[in-house]
Amino acid sequence: PKCHKRRSAGGKRSPWRDYALQTVGHGFQPECLFVYRGTSQVSQSNPGDTVPMSRILLSLIASALFCSTVFAHCQVPCGIYGDQLRFEKLLEDTKTIAKAQGQINELSPAAKTGQDTNQLVRWVVTKETHAGAIQSVIADYFLAQRIKSDSPRYTDQLKAAHAVTVAAMKCKQSTDAATASALEKAIHDLYRAYEGKEPDLH
Repeated sequence: PKCHKRRSAGGKRSPWRDYALQTVGHGFQPECLFVYRGTSQVSQSNPGDTVPMSRILLSLIASALFCSTVFAHCQVPCGIYGDQLRFEKLLEDTKTIAKAQGQINELSPAAKTGQDTNQLVRWVVTKETHAGAIQSVIADYFLAQRIKSDSPRYTDQLKAAHAVTVAAMKCKQSTDAATASALEKAIHDLYRAYEGKEPDLH
């Protein structure tokens, strides 16, 4: 639908529109935006249409819950946990980091073209992403939900979890394969402290 044009007194174009055009370009139509008035959302293209704020808030809450379920285990809490799965994922990330480090070391001396540089950068990003994922699992899953202060192994578990986080940080800082090996060892040590037995991981 055709938007109603906002104009200031005297028929001149609104300064707000000029600012928006300067900020995001002439393809942007600020008059077509939805704005909030009171408890409803009013469409500028059709001022008679409103959407209850309650519906908007429910949509935002549902989106937040969906994101937390997809990208990290929820903290509702739902009571559904997969410790073994998390440990195996930590090791999978570690293997990816080790592969990325090897590729970075292999590609760096020979990088001469844009394509070489592009692939090199992608491996660096991959290494950073998987090391960050390990740190997120330790913080958001184990420390926030699974490691309990009343556990008799609490201190050992905290030390082991901290060691994994630090080892992941060192993998971000280096392409030395020894850092990935140290990270793998730290994950196995966390398993021992957390489960109270030798690792059974694939």
